Amino acid sequence: MGNREDLLAGAKRCLLEKGYAQTTVRDIASAAGVSMAAIGYHYGSREALLTAAMFGALQDWGAEMERLLGSGDYVTEWRQIIGSFTTHRALWVATIEAFLQAERSPELREQLAAGQWAGLRSYTAGLVDEVTEESMRTVGAIQMALISGVMVQWIVDPQHAPRAEEVVAGLRALAAISQQ
Repeated sequence: MGNREDLLAGAKRCLLEKGYAQTTVRDIASAAGVSMAAIGYHYGSREALLTAAMFGALQDWGAEMERLLGSGDYVTEWRQIIGSFTTHRALWVATIEAFLQAERSPELREQLAAGQWAGLRSYTAGLVDEVTEESMRTVGAIQMALISGVMVQWIVDPQHAPRAEEVVAGLRALAAISQQ
């Protein structure tokens, strides 16, 4: 691997070990075995590199989920999603940290927004026959909101966070209420 790839791999390790907010330029350079100046040369900033690392890790997670999902059984799919909150906990915590940092970083916010839009496409594709902008703004956006909300509950209080069956039962109850 070259310096650019080493930096990305080092940043992913640091992101998962220390989180988005606590990872320093020195941490990344040390993990990658390169000089701190290489970060600026290859990525422009610590934030740009950490964001690239986070999206790389999220893409890895997305590929894993695509392999696990698609059973046609929504409860089983939610079991897989919820299981990832435990196996990929460090990634989810780092993602939440990045969302908070985006409030003060227009560049990070822009990157997260682009990633969110791409995520909507993925979430939608697994649930409908044809992905359209409308289905992304409805089905995909609600699925993303559900995943994000349930993930936060699992990070804060896994003992009381909803299980897969409860998520699906809650959706059914909400759908019934909306039919009244």
